[in-house]
Amino acid sequence: MSDNYIEYRQARQALPAKNRLWPLYGAGFENLGVNDKPIETDMPQCGPDELLVRHDACGLCFSDIKILSLGDKHPRIFKDMKKDPVVMGHEVVMTVVGVGDNLKDQYKVGQRFIIQADIYVDGVGYAYGYMIQGGLSQYNVIDQRILNGDHGNYLIPIKEETGYVEGALVEPWACVIAAYQLKYRTGIKPGGVAWIIGSADADPHLPYTISAGFDEQSHPAILLLSNAPKELAGWLKQKAKALGVETHEVPDLDRLPEAIDKIDDIIILGSDADLIEKVSPRLADFGVVAIVSDKPFARKANIDVGRIHYNRWVYVGTKSPDIARAYADTPVRSTLRPGGLCWMVGAGGPIGRMHLQRAIEMPNGPSVIVCTDVSDTRLADLQQSFEHDAKNHLINLICLNPSRQEDAAKLAEFKAGGGFDDIIVLAPVAAVIADAATYLNRKGVMNVFAGVNRGTMVNLDLTDTLDKDTRVIGHSASSIEDMLSMLRDTEEGRLSPNRSVAAIGSLDAAKAGLQALKDATYPGKVVIFPNIKDLPVTALPDLKDKLPTVYAKLKNGGEWTVEAEEEFLRLMAL
Repeated sequence: MSDNYIEYRQARQALPAKNRLWPLYGAGFENLGVNDKPIETDMPQCGPDELLVRHDACGLCFSDIKILSLGDKHPRIFKDMKKDPVVMGHEVVMTVVGVGDNLKDQYKVGQRFIIQADIYVDGVGYAYGYMIQGGLSQYNVIDQRILNGDHGNYLIPIKEETGYVEGALVEPWACVIAAYQLKYRTGIKPGGVAWIIGSADADPHLPYTISAGFDEQSHPAILLLSNAPKELAGWLKQKAKALGVETHEVPDLDRLPEAIDKIDDIIILGSDADLIEKVSPRLADFGVVAIVSDKPFARKANIDVGRIHYNRWVYVGTKSPDIARAYADTPVRSTLRPGGLCWMVGAGGPIGRMHLQRAIEMPNGPSVIVCTDVSDTRLADLQQSFEHDAKNHLINLICLNPSRQEDAAKLAEFKAGGGFDDIIVLAPVAAVIADAATYLNRKGVMNVFAGVNRGTMVNLDLTDTLDKDTRVIGHSASSIEDMLSMLRDTEEGRLSPNRSVAAIGSLDAAKAGLQALKDATYPGKVVIFPNIKDLPVTALPDLKDKLPTVYAKLKNGGEWTVEAEEEFLRLMAL
């Protein structure tokens, strides 16, 4: 290692007079930067309770494209972007280069951190790269919102030997691993609001009951009843009175009791798609619709998959008249079924590669993984990158392009054979989600990882929820705990974020990198180094000509390594 690298690593270099960054003044690429360039501002100064940090590496994320598309209409942005522009970049690793007087006992120059971007103060979100200046800048001030927010300190220290890219990509990787650690209730929410609705096709003579979740051990605080069968309603009212549960008859589904807006559990007796569509918008976050019926639905139901993704709604069902069994008989599973059949829809992009890598490297993974994408180039790269590892883990990796007739026929064979145990949807397209759901096997789970907008309605056959116990779930954010878990996996060698990198560039290249992300130019992540000499967005294999000594330290000529990073910064760090 040269003196240049050591000085950069230890943050011993003199700080510049100016800070360069990419401001976004509104929706659209035309509002990013000035004349297609980052701007220069005065170097920020940290106060006594603040830190000054240098951004070392920043991964570009499709969430950044959402900001570019929506501007100040983005739900996480609540400011006038023309006067106070957004600086994107939440997948970031940083080095402390200045410490406020009141923090000198806690921090020192040269310390390195990653950040949990979902920052909250008094319940208000100030996400890094959204409301707080993000990683597409050279330097930034870390204030008390980050150091002392609702969840404590949002900075997470990384080990000395951990690479910059490894650190930056912990955040997207944490979102991936979190998708397989989702927890769902196995009963009616204790202390919540439950609404039991009898549909027109509910059989009034069935012996409806609730064997668990409505007793002394656990029960809702409020019970709403609409058109419930007479015997069930009488039994529930008697139980509710004994348990101190507030009970309301609700004859008009459009008029709930005053002060009740959101419902934790909506229990539908019967198979009525119209009814489910009408009442589902009343669901609270983490809400459950439990369908209790032994009859098929007459049609598919329009379900808000955006709410399944962002608000963690879930639809469960049972053919038994015991309402509790809708929750408990088939608990909602988010882990991949060991030895099962897994389909990753739209797997050719950066996040798809992460899901595939995890599925291959995890213990007790699937026996077959089918990856589909409409890009032959991405599929070929996916097959080349992971086929050897899949074989070593006794996994049959199959890459198919469903736009090709022969590949579509192969996919149809899986459907005819019963379908998939797990479907991971990485394409935010309603029609794709609806089609994928039809391929679920008995007790199969479809995880809608792609961040479809709230209000994205998808036609789903809820008869499968009853007959086959299929479940549709979704989520793609991460917590501090998820990031700590992923960081441990990284630093202990269980998962390598470096495998996700496809291209790198300097801060000036960030706009081109974002355009490449939008255009799906590269199969993996684009990582920006804000504090290096000018470098256009460069695919790793192309380093062979541009930076041959860096290329020589890549793994297999195309995989980023800590050693390649050291050589890269030795040559390129400012």
